[in-house]
Parts: sequence; structure tokens; C-alpha cells
Amino acid sequence: MRAMRRLSLSCEGGLLPVFRLVSVLLALVLSAATPVLAQTAAAPAVETATPLQQANADLDKAGAQLNAIRERVDTHADDDARLVQLKVEAEALNRSILAISVATRPRLDAIKARQAELGDPPAEGAPAEADVVVEERKKLTTERNEINALTGEAENLSIEATKLSNRITEIRRQLFSDAILKRTEISSDLFSEASGAITEETQTLGRTVTAWMQFVWKFKRMQLLGAVALSLMAALVLLSGSYRLFSPYITRAARQEKPHYITRLSVAFWSTVLPTMAAAAFAGASYFFLDAFKVLRPDIAPIVAIALGVLVAIYFLGQLANAVLSPGDGHWRLVRVSDRGAQLLWLLIFSMAVVNGADYFLGTISEVLGSPVVLTVVKSFFASIVIGALLLVTAFIKPVLRQGETPDSPGRPWPRSIFVLLVLTGLGLILAALLGYVGMARFVATQIVVTGAVVVTMYIGFLSGRAVSATNAFAETAVGKRLEERFGLGQVALDQIGLAAGLAIYLLLFVFFVPLILLQWGFQIADIESWAYRIFTEIRIGTITISLVGILAGVLLFVAGLVITRWFQRWVDGNVLARSQVDAGVRNSVRTAVGYAGVALAGLVGISAAGINLSSLALVAGALSLGIGFGLQNIVSNFVSGLILLAERPFKVGDWVVAGTTEGFVRRISVRATEIETFQRQTVIVPNSVLINGQVGNWTHRNKLGRVEIPISVHGGNDPRHVQQLLVEVVRGQQGLLRNPEPTVVFQGFSSATLDFEIRAFLADILNGTGVKSDLRAAILERFREEKIAIGAPSAAEVPVKISPESAELITAILEQATEKVRPQAARRKAKPTADETPET
Repeated sequence: MRAMRRLSLSCEGGLLPVFRLVSVLLALVLSAATPVLAQTAAAPAVETATPLQQANADLDKAGAQLNAIRERVDTHADDDARLVQLKVEAEALNRSILAISVATRPRLDAIKARQAELGDPPAEGAPAEADVVVEERKKLTTERNEINALTGEAENLSIEATKLSNRITEIRRQLFSDAILKRTEISSDLFSEASGAITEETQTLGRTVTAWMQFVWKFKRMQLLGAVALSLMAALVLLSGSYRLFSPYITRAARQEKPHYITRLSVAFWSTVLPTMAAAAFAGASYFFLDAFKVLRPDIAPIVAIALGVLVAIYFLGQLANAVLSPGDGHWRLVRVSDRGAQLLWLLIFSMAVVNGADYFLGTISEVLGSPVVLTVVKSFFASIVIGALLLVTAFIKPVLRQGETPDSPGRPWPRSIFVLLVLTGLGLILAALLGYVGMARFVATQIVVTGAVVVTMYIGFLSGRAVSATNAFAETAVGKRLEERFGLGQVALDQIGLAAGLAIYLLLFVFFVPLILLQWGFQIADIESWAYRIFTEIRIGTITISLVGILAGVLLFVAGLVITRWFQRWVDGNVLARSQVDAGVRNSVRTAVGYAGVALAGLVGISAAGINLSSLALVAGALSLGIGFGLQNIVSNFVSGLILLAERPFKVGDWVVAGTTEGFVRRISVRATEIETFQRQTVIVPNSVLINGQVGNWTHRNKLGRVEIPISVHGGNDPRHVQQLLVEVVRGQQGLLRNPEPTVVFQGFSSATLDFEIRAFLADILNGTGVKSDLRAAILERFREEKIAIGAPSAAEVPVKISPESAELITAILEQATEKVRPQAARRKAKPTADETPET
């Protein structure tokens, strides 16, 4: 019966969510950050002991510890909390046994490699080996056999530890089933015995509390006042800080007639979670200061702790019901119920929370004072009856509204499915209690109240996270508008912040509320710690072990490596290279090389920190090499070409290049492609393999010196030497052209219509060629006009046409024949117009 009471009380432990959850979270951090103590618990060895002897000693000690745990399991087979601790010890011991076996693998691999080097022993009749080789071969074989024996023994112990852990789980499952399904005879004798026990317990509690209060007032008065003062100060700090930081979420000062659904969800979720966390922190601070100042006695401390925890739990349930139902303001209500129905539902839910909390508190008092178990059974009996009756009352109220009805409208009955569920649950609790299955009724009642509240809170949080992370949703919230006004964030940035906020809410729900639900269903904190340790460090998929902590550490180290690489790139480029007066191309190549080297190094560090063995990637690398040979050859070709371009630097950033039909300035060189910006400001991405395998013209490869060529054509009647002399004078007087090499004017050709010249001059910076050529053309035109130099080919009027006498006679005859044919037709038209012709025509 005492074991049943302890198990029943542990099933109701969800009424203390904050205290237990804090312990769980601290345990998760410690389990992920510290190694298993059992691995370092080996007995001190003799200085001359070899590693194999030390491993054998550790394995012997592990076997002794396993036998001790097995004996303690048999002794405490009816204590669920003790069994949980023993299960944790067995799992930790199992990990230490496996670690001992794993530690011998490097030596075993070395022995195998050395034996492979020595080869097989000589065959019969072959020359004998040297004595040194024979002795070494014998020693290696002996040591290998010893390691194999140790590994086999470790595997056997590991199997035994696993069986013991499974046995503990089965014992705990049986204890839970016995406690839930145990039947108590409900009779008048039970209530008579319970009434006497209640009288005795009340007197004992009164004497205990009175004696404690007198002791505290006489000897611990200042400590009590100090603890109360510090607790109040902590409460004020938490309340004021919560109000200042989270007032947009938990206050409704700026009332809206029809608040947005996201606003209602956010207010409901945060107005439940934040005040509850503040209340839990206040309760924890109060207990901490009272215990630190030695105000609490061992018999009073559990009662005070349970009282504070029950008050926090009741406060949480009240806040949750108020947030969802909003009895005072229907505009903030999350469910479609009437005002009258919301008030009744809130009262019924709060009443069930009070009954549940009172039953748990009174049961704890009975356990602390050593009262008979029958008293706990009777208390749970009446609590189950009351909660069942409250569920029946809930089934018969009429709170439901139809779509479009106002909150002050009269409500309608529940839908048939909800009505039947409430009636069956209420009658089931009452019937189970009357039949004597008090443990089952009490467990179900606790899950309805506490687990239901936790699930509802999680659902509201899930809806809030989904609504906040929706597209364009975060910008409509108060925080989004404030961020937009203060920091000038755009829609994309606000959507990203909203997505991060939604993910953070999901993480909070998983970390905080899932352990609460597990605690409700009979699991202990040690169970959650063990599962969390496995999830974060030992996720096994076949023969592969994944560590979430290692992966997270690898990701953090990789990100840190990227940040350091970017900083080092900027430092090298802005300090070392800039002060060395290195051109832009060299700076770009060095900066790119440093970036790729840093990323590669950060990737190696991250992979190693994640626990991935690089040697195990050999098979993957072989498969990738096959794929590279067929499908990725172009990518590899571009990659290698990029490395060649960065190393040889046939062109650099800022050069003017011509590659096929593409001409422009090089803006960026990466390992896959090169960006060329044309004169029309169009960016062309050219694969590096094209630049390596094809012809590329570079106007600014070694220097910016270049020659410009300007063709000039004048009238064919001009004097060529005079025109050439004028062009030479204009070119020599033009600014921007070099005097050495000297510019020249070439007479390229002539015809009956034009004289063709070409100006050839050099520029110090070929990039300025367009402007210089434009100015030079303008100067030449002005000089030609001053000198009356005709430009272009002669017109048709200026060119004489020569016709032979025979051609002239033929043309005259053709014209006369055409005239004779045209005259009669014109005369007939004048005499009689056709139907289509008018007289005017």
C-alpha cells in the first residue's frame, strides 16, 4: 500500500512543473557537457601496469558494480524512485564497459597491421625465421588473444547490463500497473478508519506547525524576516522586469474593438507562460532563502515545498483558463463561447484545479507525517468523485455560439461528441471510484486537469508560432511595427525575424512542456535525463552513432571559422596588401585564396568536432571520384581552371579583356566562373574552362599602354600630301597622345572618289581611348573646315557622264517610239471617259 501511494503521488507530480523541469534542464546540460563518471572510476593501478592490465582491472570492477546494482534492484523492487536511479546507474555502467572495449581497438588494429607486415610463418621445410621475429610474433599473438578475450568479456557484461536495465523497466511497469489497477474495498469500515486517521493527522499537523512557528519566532526571527524580504524583492524585480519587457504581450491596455487573431494568440500564450514563470521563480526563491537561512526543519520543508508548488500549479491553470476563455472580454476569447458560458467554464476548470491541488497537498502531508494509507485512499476517492461531478456539470451547460453570433448571445449545448465524451468521462471517474479502483480514477482525473492544461498551452503556443512565422504576419504585430519604426527593417527582414520567432516558440514548447507531460504519465526525472542523454549524444542508426551535441559543436565551430576567415581576409586586404601597394588583381587573388583555405580548414575542424571520422569517408570519396569522372567533369574542369587563373593571373580584376564575342572589364574571378562586365553594364558569366582553352585578348595585361587607330577619308580632289601634313599637325597638338612612340599618319589608299588615311597614335592609358579619339576627330574636322578641305566622295552633279554616239542614237529612238504610243491613248481618254474615270480625271 505504501508503494502504491508513492507511485500515485509520483503520477500526480505534474502539479510541480517548474521545480521538476528546472532539475531536468540542469541535468540535460550537465549530462551533455560532462563525461560519464563511471568511465573515470577505475581503481588506481600500479605504476608498472600495462594498458591491457588496467583495462582488465576496470572490467573486473565493472562486473562487481553490476552485481551490486543487481542486488539493490532485488532489495528495492517496490520503490519506483529508487529503481529509476538504479536504471541510470546500470546504463552509465554499460557505457563505461563499452568504453573499455573501444579503448583497446587502436592497439588491436596496430597488432593486426604489424602481423600483416610480418606475414605468415614459414612453411615446413623453409628456412627458419630469426629468433627476434619468432619472439615478436609470439608476443603479438598472445596480446591479440588477450584483447579478444577482454572484448568478449566486455560484450558479455554489456549484455548483462542491458538485461538488467530492461528488467528494471519491466519491474517499474508492473508497479505502475499494480498501483493503477489495484482495487480497494469501499465500505463503512474504510471511512470509519479514515475518519479516525484524519483526526489524528490534524492534531499531529497542528502540533508540528505550532512547534515550528514557535521555534522560528524565538530563534530564527531575523532569518525569517530576511528570507521574506529577499523573496519579496525578487518577486518585485521579476514582476517589474516582466512588465517592462513583455507588456505588449501580457497587457491589454491598448484595447481594440476587434483584435487580430495573431494578437489574441500571442496575448493568450505569453500571458499564461510569463506570469507562471515569474510565480514559479518567486516560489523557488522563497524556498531557497528559507532553506539557506535554516528556517525550515526536515519535517516542515517538504510541506512548504509542496504548498508553494501547488499554488504555482493552481495559478498556472487559472491563468490558462483566463487566457483562453477571457470571461471579462469576449473580443479576446480564443474559443467561440458565450460570455455566460465562459464564466461558468472558467469557474469549473478552476474548481477542478483547486480540488486536484488540495488532494495532492493533503496526500503529501499524510506521507510526511506517516499517516495510514487508508487516509490517502479516502482523500483520492472524494477528489475523484468531485472532479467527475464537475465534468458532468460541464457537460450540461450551454456555452456554444454559432458563427456570427455576438459573445453576449445565449449559448447552445455542446456538440453531441463533446457532450458524450464529458458525460462518459465524468461517470467513468465516479464509477471507478465507487468500484474501488481509486488509483485509476485518481490518475485519470489528474491527467484530465493537468495534462489537459499542458496540452492546451502547447496547442496555443503552436498556433501562435505558426501564425507569427506566416508570410507578412510578423509585420502586423506590435513588436514587428516597433522594429520597423526603430530600425527601418523591410518586409523580408521582418519575415525572417518572424520565422526565427516561430522556431523559438516551437523549441520552447518542446523543451519545457514535453518533460511535463512525461512526468504526468509516471516517468521520473532520471528517465528524462537518460533519454535526453541518448538523444543528444547517442542516436544509433545501425552501426552509426550520431551526437546532436557534437553536430551542434561542429556547426558552431564552422561558423566561428567562417567569421574568423572573413575577418582575416579583410585584415590582410586592408592592412598588409593595401600598404604594400599591390594592384587590385593580386589583392583579389590573395583574398580569394585565403577565403577558400579558411573555409576548407573550418570545414575540417567542424567535421572533426562533430565526431565524423574522416577516414570513414574514403568509400564516399571513391564513389564521388567515379561520379566526377562522368557527370561532374565540366564542374571539375572549371574548378581546376579557376585555380590556374588565380595562380597564373593571365588577367586580373579590372582588366579589359576580349573573349570571343564578349568584351568588357573583369569584375570577379571565382573557382567556377569569371564575371565580365560589358560596356553596356551587362554582367556576363564566363566558365573558367572557356577562358583557359580559348583565346582571350587582354588590353591591360602588363600595362595600360595601347595604340588607337582612327580612319579618315577626304574628297578625292584634295592634295594628299597637304592633307597628311595637316593631320600630323593636329595629332601632335592633341592632348593625351604620347610623343614617344611618335604618332604617325598613313596614306592607306585612294580611289576616284576618296583619299583614305589612318592615324596611329599611342595612349598611356588605353582605357581613356574613347575620349581621346572623340576629341581628336573634333579637332581634325575643325582644321579641315578652316583649310577648306572637302570631306567625302563627290556628288552626282560633280561627276561628268560620258555616252557614246551609238548609245545616244539608241536612246533617242526609244524615246520617240514611246511618245507615239502615248499620244493616241491620251486623246481617247479626253474624248470619252471610262466608268471609273471622272471628267476631272
